[in-house]
Amino acid sequence: MASIFTKIIQGELPAYKIAEDENFIAFLDVNPNAKGHTLCVPKEEIDKIFEMGEHMYLQLMQFSRKVAIALEKTVPCKRVGMAVVGLEVPHVHVHLIPLNQMADMNFANKISMSPSEFQTLAADIAKNFKS
Repeated sequence: MASIFTKIIQGELPAYKIAEDENFIAFLDVNPNAKGHTLCVPKEEIDKIFEMGEHMYLQLMQFSRKVAIALEKTVPCKRVGMAVVGLEVPHVHVHLIPLNQMADMNFANKISMSPSEFQTLAADIAKNFKS
């Protein structure tokens, strides 16, 4: 069965997209820890990050780095944190989270944003993304 991320990649579910290339997509997490919380996902449905081939793993990190740079240019923060957890969705994904305090990395803490706030933020980050 296709993961929720595969359904987003295939256009079956909406997402606040930031960047995309032939192998990866980045979009805002709809249940964010902090404003700008972004997910970088390979288009190929792979369950665990260390099941990825080394080349694809390195490409994912390069893609995530570019997204993080755009994120840091857009969302005021001390730094962008990165986490790979993978328990919620069985499809590799990198969390990029703008950090101002350690609590921003706590996945039990969530913030609320309106659809228009998500749309504006995604467009603003996308403007700073350099492919």
